[in-house]
Amino acid sequence: MTIQAVMFDLDDTLLWDERSVEESFDAVCEQAASEKGIDPAKLKEAVRAEARALYESYETFPFTKLIGINPFEGLWAHFNGGEQTEFRNLEQLAPVYRTESWRKGLERLGVQDAELAARLADQFMSERRSRPYVYEETFAVLKELKDRQFKLLLLTNGCPSLQQEKLDGVPELAPYFDHIIISGSFGKGKPDPTIFEHALSQLGVTSEEAIMVGDKLTTDIKGAVAAHIRAVWVNRNGKTNTESIQPDYEIKHLSELHDIIQSI
Repeated sequence: MTIQAVMFDLDDTLLWDERSVEESFDAVCEQAASEKGIDPAKLKEAVRAEARALYESYETFPFTKLIGINPFEGLWAHFNGGEQTEFRNLEQLAPVYRTESWRKGLERLGVQDAELAARLADQFMSERRSRPYVYEETFAVLKELKDRQFKLLLLTNGCPSLQQEKLDGVPELAPYFDHIIISGSFGKGKPDPTIFEHALSQLGVTSEEAIMVGDKLTTDIKGAVAAHIRAVWVNRNGKTNTESIQPDYEIKHLSELHDIIQSI
């Protein structure tokens, strides 16, 4: 059966989110280093560890895990979208979480400075918002698929307001898609197969007529496989697959989709 629709993940599939986050951490940690004479790499490691631990300690953690919101998104998200009460709780928690992550990170390196922690927390938000990177092949591949009359759907985990903000940062991206589904609006995130089944219903195609393209084995690929959708794993950095999850295809560059679709 021929492919009629292509479903894409957003972060680190079309948008280069990892680069945005890493550069933001680097810029903020360099600022702290210039003021306090500490090792920026060690601060970065400390803040990341403290952010994860703090994030997982909140009662909202099961919800963020269900929706697919990671700790570093919490360091710059406002959480002012979404209808669930958990988003209102996150909205209240976020300012404290951001500052505490940086305060605890500084503390690990022997720096006691709450005022600096608050400034670094604000700077990280600004730095991340100033870095909406897109992979160089993203628009060329989307244009080719659109020109060939494929239905396109964006399927992304996250808070509705944050994912929308990412899309607003690259306004040329959203118009390529017939549908955009954000897990925080749907109520469940990848890899739950129901969000994939919802995507198929929005597209009006069967699982055999669609493929899913994403970079994360444990969400994009696992969920697609569970929903009986062909799964394409975008593995740009040549990572070893240590999971029990097997994609149907593995690519390093989105341009490889052309040959995959042709072969099907």
